[in-house]
Amino acid sequence: MAVRIVQVDAFTDRPFAGNPAAVCVLGRAAPERWMRDVAREMNLSETAFLVPENGGFRLRWFTPAVEVDLCGHATVASAHVLWEDGHLPAGAQARFHSRSGLLLADRRGDWIELDFPAKPALAADAPPGLLEALGVRTRTVMRNQFDYLLEVDSEETLRGMAPDFTALRKVEARGIIVTATTSMAGFDFVSRFFAPAAGVDEDPVTGSAHCALGPYWGERLGKTAMTAFQASARGGVVRVRLEGDRAILGGQAVTIMTGELAFSPGEDCA
Repeated sequence: MAVRIVQVDAFTDRPFAGNPAAVCVLGRAAPERWMRDVAREMNLSETAFLVPENGGFRLRWFTPAVEVDLCGHATVASAHVLWEDGHLPAGAQARFHSRSGLLLADRRGDWIELDFPAKPALAADAPPGLLEALGVRTRTVMRNQFDYLLEVDSEETLRGMAPDFTALRKVEARGIIVTATTSMAGFDFVSRFFAPAAGVDEDPVTGSAHCALGPYWGERLGKTAMTAFQASARGGVVRVRLEGDRAILGGQAVTIMTGELAFSPGEDCA
């Protein structure tokens, strides 16, 4: 039986920008091998799989190489598909059971808001080879449970970075967040995100990184609500609002493509 798959550009209001994710809504849990095979076949930074569970959906995210514990853009894409394809009424809250606990998504006009755990970073020493691989000097080096977070001196420095991904792959972390102030009107800060160890050299727009960026810039700017731009080649916009130990992330989404997987879970594709 064919399985519907939808590709969505998240954290953007226009096609071919933001971060693309594939979404599969399944009637029952699928074998992990099948999900990994689909994610590798899609070759996007993340593919999301959803199964109904306890009044919501079990949500799992896979890169082409690994399963990840938290992913913002594929959660925006998942909520978008649930509403667009009629799995949930337009005004209903989307509830996701994940490896990072219960995650919530709500529609706010043209925006989707995610209720995610804030993941503040603490001061840390740069591991051997990190700064050399990035090729920049940094103002700060910090780390949370997932990623390193580094601030550089300017947006120009950040946009001009050309990391050595082979060397960066040796750093023991999910990814490396690099951030800077910005002079762009309407934005509070900019960032880029590199995750070669997870199979993604540069992620176009990384919602979960803003669970660390929000607390970092909130303290420096004295703000609880900010708008950020992720300065990848595709680019994308993330709104961040801090509420206690939660980071409310806002993004938009556009359906790019729908299709069917010819091989359903449980079929022998070998």
